[in-house]
Amino acid sequence: MVGGAVRDQLLGLPVQDRDYVVVGATPETMTALGFQPVGKDFPVFLHPETHAEYALARTERKTARGYKGFQVCSSPDVSLEDDLRRRDLTINAMAMDESGAIIDPHGGRADLDAHIFRHVSPAFAEDPVRILRLARFAARFPDFTVAPETAGLMADMVRAGEVDALVPERVWQELSRGLMARQPSRMFRVLRECGALARLLPELDRLFGVPQRPEYHPEIDTGLHSLQALDWAASQDHPLAVRWAVLLHDLGKGNTPPQAWPRHHGHEGRGVDLVQAACQRLRVPADCRDLAIMVTRDHGNVHRASELRPATILDLLERNDALRRPERFLGLLDACACDYLSRPGFGGRPYPPHALLQQALTAVLAVDAGAIARASPPDRIPAAIRQARIQALSAWRETHS
Repeated sequence: MVGGAVRDQLLGLPVQDRDYVVVGATPETMTALGFQPVGKDFPVFLHPETHAEYALARTERKTARGYKGFQVCSSPDVSLEDDLRRRDLTINAMAMDESGAIIDPHGGRADLDAHIFRHVSPAFAEDPVRILRLARFAARFPDFTVAPETAGLMADMVRAGEVDALVPERVWQELSRGLMARQPSRMFRVLRECGALARLLPELDRLFGVPQRPEYHPEIDTGLHSLQALDWAASQDHPLAVRWAVLLHDLGKGNTPPQAWPRHHGHEGRGVDLVQAACQRLRVPADCRDLAIMVTRDHGNVHRASELRPATILDLLERNDALRRPERFLGLLDACACDYLSRPGFGGRPYPPHALLQQALTAVLAVDAGAIARASPPDRIPAAIRQARIQALSAWRETHS
């Protein structure tokens, strides 16, 4: 057994997937034993009964830039040590035999005990995905630190342009997994420290060092606030779309002219194009993209919900398709709550807009649009329905004032 399964078992964590490496065998040997071949780029097989993955021991040789530029060599002559040497981090380069003995040629167990991420060999620099993987591990294991020599190697990789060769789908795959980890802010801190964030998400990287008004944002720094809000979303166990939206909600502040700091009037509208560009570049799924746009555009309006007129509240609900997709609108409210409650000293405060706008939506949904349509001239139906909804919101506001 190799890799993450060994690491997690030594940490006392649940082992999700058990991967095995096979030494001294050929593809023909494996298929003759009933293993099912599934690997496209190198020999991987599924066990005929457990369906666990068994890969033939292999080595790799860099042939081109990017994470696909490798030539894989797999033969019965490749040893277990050869296979472990090609892995990314020492804590992922351990093996366990059937008796439970640990094979650890690169000091992975010591680094595991010391909570250190350290690369196995200079070959780490040949695969830019490893930067993303390490950053994702940092989000999963937030008490681990990056070894100085590994941090320096990652920075060298970024300067050499290796990160620029990553395909969007793979970047999003790693980011989305890190976003769902225990402390997702750590992923973005690690990426920023090595310079990769400026290449992958420059819109977010630009927020660091941009000040905000301290009476509303005691943390002051906009980038720091974005990461604090993201961790708050994680602490509330919110889904991926909400976490992504929370991370990006203040991108517009990165375009505020410095002479206007620390105020950021109109940052919501300025942020929409930046969110759209980032999501398009990374090929973010539609549900994550759409909620991020909604939150970016309207988080200021949600925060001011108690001040909005009934007609403006209806505009907010309709603009975000809340009548047809109330569950997505709830995601908008959850993200706005994270923005507010994550600020230092704000966590114990109430956040009235969350319940207020849910109640407003309930009042609007109670209007029988069908009955109004049947009772109105065709050319007056939209206006009649809108007026009835505004009246319902006015009546609701009267009872909740």
